[in-house]
Formats: sequence, structure tokens, C-alpha cells
Amino acid sequence: MPLDVASSLLPPLMRLLHFNRTFVTEEGARARMRERTLRPAAYGPPRTLRSDVRVDVVHDRGWPVYTLTPTAVERPAGGVVYVHGGGWVNEIVRQQWRLAAAVAAGAGVVVTVPVYPLVPRGTAGPVRERVVELVRASAERHGPTGVMGDSAGGQVVLSAALALRDQGVRLPVTVLVSPALDLTWSNPRIPAVQPTDPWLATPGARVLADAWRGDLPVTDPAVSPLFGDFAGLGPLTLFTGTRDVLNPDAHLLVARARAAGVEVELFEEPGQLHVYPMLPTPAGRRGARVLVGRVARALRTPA
Repeated sequence: MPLDVASSLLPPLMRLLHFNRTFVTEEGARARMRERTLRPAAYGPPRTLRSDVRVDVVHDRGWPVYTLTPTAVERPAGGVVYVHGGGWVNEIVRQQWRLAAAVAAGAGVVVTVPVYPLVPRGTAGPVRERVVELVRASAERHGPTGVMGDSAGGQVVLSAALALRDQGVRLPVTVLVSPALDLTWSNPRIPAVQPTDPWLATPGARVLADAWRGDLPVTDPAVSPLFGDFAGLGPLTLFTGTRDVLNPDAHLLVARARAAGVEVELFEEPGQLHVYPMLPTPAGRRGARVLVGRVARALRTPA
């Protein structure tokens, strides 16, 4: 399928606006951490999110935890815990809130959105454990609960899904949008993809990953879930674009998970960028619709 105009214009625009400044150099990543430590970004949802979703928030152990509840259904079909991306250094943004709200309204589920601590304060192990707690709490309150994460958030939720599996909990769905999977950035295919990616790059990503791992080895599945054992996981749904340095690891995840007997649905869009289902393009809108449909199907007929 030929690229649409919006998709073809985004990469040069992003290069012009230096979207990759945090990732293209080590100093860029360090500067971003310093900036976010001195001037934390706002994280709350847009005032005009959706009229068919009610937004609530509680503060628990220093974390703001939002819930998005659909108002057009009498009884939600279950829950989803959504962890946002941003390189472990950037707060949740408008596009991520919109996707979370679309899932709540479109799938008829309660979406829990934790605002977790970022680097250099937050680290992988404690954040994963808190997300595990939130999944269990959602299951108790709302019924069958899956997880969803984009980019860095994909790393968190897949790590949490592995931990829950180890505790005997098989999630009905794990949705990964352009997930970070191996924080060693050692896939030999990454250098071939790098010139086409206007957003992410490995020099800064290595700095952020080193801060995020805390006292864990970078190959610990709590940090790099690609190193985990996938046997016994519930179904995975994965979205990836080919102009994304995380795309090669997505293929490794699909191969390893299927080899372990896991049901995997891969949606790969040629020529599309990182987290393409959140972008204002025809491919992005298609991807978001598919994503909402997969969540609805999984939680109405849980595995």
C-alpha cells in the first residue's frame, strides 16, 4: 500500500524539529534527564478528553493513578492497565491519553493509567512491581484485566506480564505498541533501520536504559523482557512500523513467543514510524481502531 501524504510528510518534519534530540547523542539524553528533574512536565489528561469517559484520580504512595471509565455501558467488560512510553524520561502526553480514552470507550473497559516515576528517580524493578499490583487490583474491581503499553511502557507491561505469569496469572491480552524489548540495543539489524528513523536512536537510549535499570543487570527480564521465558504467557498483540529502530526486536519477540507456544498477533506497517497508531495519519487511525477492537474481543471473551 503506498504511503499516504501525512505519513510521508512526518519524517522530514520531525527531523526539522529535532524530535530525536533526546536520543541521537548521549549528552542529549543526559540533558533531558536534567531538564525533567529541574522542570517536571505536566501529566494530567486534556480537559476535553472524551464526553463518554469519566476521569478519576487517586494518589497512592506518591503515584497519581487515573482511571478512565466508559459512561455509555452499564457494566464494563473488564479492565486494562496502560503504561505510557516516553523513553522512561518523558511524561504522558495528549496522544497517549487519547488512545487510552479510545480503548475505554471503544472496548467498554476501565483503563487504569499510572503516572510512574521517571529516570533518574524511577527504576525498572519497583515500577514493574507496582504495575503488577495495579493489574491485580483492577482484576478484583473490574474483572478480566489486560495490559497495554507503548514504547518504554511496552517494556514495563511485558515485564509485568512475565512477573504475573510467574505468580500464576495469565493475562487475557497484552498489547504492545512499538515496545522497547532489549535495552542492550544489540540487535544487528538496528544499524540498518537507524537511518530511516527520525525519532529514536541508540546513543541516548543506552544512557536512559542504564539509568532505568537501577541495580538490575540490563539483561534481567524486568529491564529487557526479550530475555524472559515466554512459556505460559497469554496472547500478545504487537504493533510496529518498519521505520523504527525497535522494529527488529519486535520480530525477535514474535519468533520467540510463538516458539514458546504463545498466541501472537503482529500488525506491522511498512514505512510507518514509532508508535504509529498514535500518529495523525490514516495508518495511525487504522492501527488505533484495530487495537481497540482487539482489546474488546479479548476482554469480552477472555482466554
